[in-house]
Amino acid sequence: MFLERGYDAASMEDLARASGLTKSSLYHHVSGKEQLLRLAVNRALDALDGVFAQEARQEDSAVHRLERVLRRTTGVLLAELPYVTLLLRLRGNTEVEREALERRRSFDARLAAFVQDAMAAGEIRSDVDPRLVTRLLFGMVNSVVEWYRPAPPGATDGTDVGHGSRDDEIVHAVVELALDGLHAQRD
Repeated sequence: MFLERGYDAASMEDLARASGLTKSSLYHHVSGKEQLLRLAVNRALDALDGVFAQEARQEDSAVHRLERVLRRTTGVLLAELPYVTLLLRLRGNTEVEREALERRRSFDARLAAFVQDAMAAGEIRSDVDPRLVTRLLFGMVNSVVEWYRPAPPGATDGTDVGHGSRDDEIVHAVVELALDGLHAQRD
């Protein structure tokens, strides 16, 4: 409902109706739509945070860590599409939105650190500003929410682009296209 109508326009009545609950039943579980927004964006943020936390503990090459971050963040986007889409559409109008945007900025800084490490190791080109590389990488990953529409579960007409191999194909394409352009220039 937040994606369909926008956070401000979605009422608790709309949310209750969409969930199949009465408004009083919905209020029994949550204090209001701000709590629902927090739960939804935290689902995406927590999954993304897990990607960075796991990679921070890895000890192999910087470019391999960068590759896995791209692979896994794209995977999170595909697995949690509505929640990541909601996260990407926040504008900072409420406290919950501002907190979520701050967490998103921390992901930018963490990805930039992976990029800088790979540059310092000579594993990727260093003639492009790491902050710009970070914005472009996340821009490519995040743009998937604008065009990707998974088929309903159980689709058998060949349009099932939302499960299994199609998701793997999208992840592979993002990683390959991004890293092919970042390979260290050889003379």
